[in-house]
Amino acid sequence: MSKIKFGTDGWRAVISEDFTFENVKIVAQAIADFVKAKKKPIYRKRKIVVGYDTRFLSKEYAEALSCVLAANGIKVVLSDKACATPAVCVCIKEKKLTGGVVITASHNPFNYNGIKYKGFFAGSAGSDIIDDIERRLDKSPVKTLSLDKAVKKKLIVVEDIVSAQLKLIKEYARMKVLKKTKLKVLVDSMHGTGERYLEEILKGTKIKLDFIHDSINPGFEGRAPEPNETKLGELMARVKKGKYDLGVATDGDADRLAIVDEKGKILTGHQIMGLMLLHLLKNRKMTGGVVQTICGTVQINRICEKYGLKMHETPVGFKYICDVMTKNNILIGGEETGGVAFKNYVPERDGFLSALLIMELVAIEKKPLSQIVKDVQKEFGKFVYIRSDQVFSEAKRKKLIKGLKEKPLEKVLNKRVVDIKDYDGTKFICEDGSWLLIRLSGTEPKLRIYCETASEKRSQKYIEAGKKYAISLM
Repeated sequence: MSKIKFGTDGWRAVISEDFTFENVKIVAQAIADFVKAKKKPIYRKRKIVVGYDTRFLSKEYAEALSCVLAANGIKVVLSDKACATPAVCVCIKEKKLTGGVVITASHNPFNYNGIKYKGFFAGSAGSDIIDDIERRLDKSPVKTLSLDKAVKKKLIVVEDIVSAQLKLIKEYARMKVLKKTKLKVLVDSMHGTGERYLEEILKGTKIKLDFIHDSINPGFEGRAPEPNETKLGELMARVKKGKYDLGVATDGDADRLAIVDEKGKILTGHQIMGLMLLHLLKNRKMTGGVVQTICGTVQINRICEKYGLKMHETPVGFKYICDVMTKNNILIGGEETGGVAFKNYVPERDGFLSALLIMELVAIEKKPLSQIVKDVQKEFGKFVYIRSDQVFSEAKRKKLIKGLKEKPLEKVLNKRVVDIKDYDGTKFICEDGSWLLIRLSGTEPKLRIYCETASEKRSQKYIEAGKKYAISLM
């Protein structure tokens, strides 16, 4: 029996341990069985796009998966090169495909790989789809064809799917604004699928782009391609020293990003989402609701209150955000890790588009990015968000979950808890609006502790209090 378990964003495992060609083919067969069992017209089309990232053997895994789909009578559009995850979603949307698969482990360390499944709606598949695929694992013998035979039979068509994504981004962005500005931007592609695509998108503008870590390196120089403060020291230092207007970093599959201001300070994912929401509202005059996860920021709530926007909250995982976006009139949906989706694009994160919208904002406001952030804090309040991760034994999961339920906090430090949300982890909301969230990761064996307060010092104290509380439940 294969050790395959889908988490909040697909299946991820260590290469050659659980992530093997055999298991990739088992997942492919389950996907094929799932598609063949469905009766909707879109499933009867039986055509899937397959993309892959820059990790070790990703291309070969993508080919193996494609060959299984082809052997089951499902036509495949196979990317001709490593691509960002949103390129797969754009392909689904434009070609009206049955779905899509991406071979990627996103931000995980170099020794991991994974599989993401995207639905016919061009976004992350929800639990209904993923659970259905999981139930079919190991239920049917794996069928396969050779790649040459599948291509010859035109069951697999190898083509460029990146160009369509870049074209759609250029249509969405205000290129007239970007052509006039003389911003100086440093980009860290983290050896992922971001490569130098921003250069291609911004060709013909006056924006000066410089790149670091833009070559393909499956080992990522030993640094996991996760765009956060612990991994982006070089970008932060070089932005400040080189007098750049901002820095941009994209993660392993370029669906998420980090932003660094001109002073070398990294913005939180919450700040990025807040800036883009205000940009769409004020400078683009767009409308619609907002969706964020349980670890979202109070700042977004306050922006929604001022502009009279409907606010939606979901568990952690972009599949939940995607579900709300496909069923409601949503302007922007995002998570705390820098992944944001926008109205009239696809219901999926795109690091390139997010980067362009931040550049647009700075160009229109004609102020340093740090000043724009200060202005937002002045109007909506300052919120300091911190997340702390620690390795957590799978054996202790049940005990922690039971403890959180039976011994909830009544106070966090000296602040009284006035509300508790427990639909994804346990979130303690205090009388002053500050909060502490304790939850187990759905993609890694980790305990995550999150908080948001009005100061750096207090947020650090909340994190320490959260750690002590979690330990006490063991």
